[in-house]
Amino acid sequence: MNALQTNHTPKRILLSWSGGKDSAWALHLLRRQPQYEVVALLTTINEEFRRVAIHGFREDLLDRQAASIGLPLWKVDLPFPCTNAEYESRMAAVCARAVAEGLHGIAFGDLFLEDIRAYRIEKLAGTGLEPIFPVWTPDLGITTAELARQMIAAGLRARLTCVDPRHLDASFAGRAFDAALLADLPAAVDPCGERGEFHSFAFDGPIFSRTISVLPGETVERDNFIYADLLPAPAGVDG
Repeated sequence: MNALQTNHTPKRILLSWSGGKDSAWALHLLRRQPQYEVVALLTTINEEFRRVAIHGFREDLLDRQAASIGLPLWKVDLPFPCTNAEYESRMAAVCARAVAEGLHGIAFGDLFLEDIRAYRIEKLAGTGLEPIFPVWTPDLGITTAELARQMIAAGLRARLTCVDPRHLDASFAGRAFDAALLADLPAAVDPCGERGEFHSFAFDGPIFSRTISVLPGETVERDNFIYADLLPAPAGVDG
């Protein structure tokens, strides 16, 4: 009996959490897989501005996401600017902590970029942690256009917090991730922004116990990207 119970014990894992739609969908899929139990969200924070790295939204909104999801956050502060060596050093410390706490692996929200997947696998090699890719579209057998439509149909709601003006007009910053957005994206832009064309903040959907209410803030250009700030709003208010 004990052996049978052990075989059916879910593997405890971290989820690399950007706060965007892809990591939100990854959590949704993982929660439907009995072999895994996501026990915490792993997020990198710009330690100078207290914003989620790359996606650019406020730490307070990250905290509200985690509270609505019902999972603790493992925050990794990154200096600004941050060298790759410094990033890898701090992530190695996270891996050591995960192993010490008996975790099985780390899941990532990567969709199809082979070089990114190979990098994750390389960095976890020898740590004892399994790299897991729950939304890897070749495994799911769908395109990112289909994936985007699935997310929207399931009620996942997000706003674009960062756009790369080399690929998208600045007017896309702050827009909702919805069918209208998909229709307006240029043909060369991936529907999920997988090549970095845009990043998002997920605020409602199947993984959340309550909506993270936000209002639009200032839109600025910084470090060659366009950032649309989101402001925490009273419950039930969403701009």
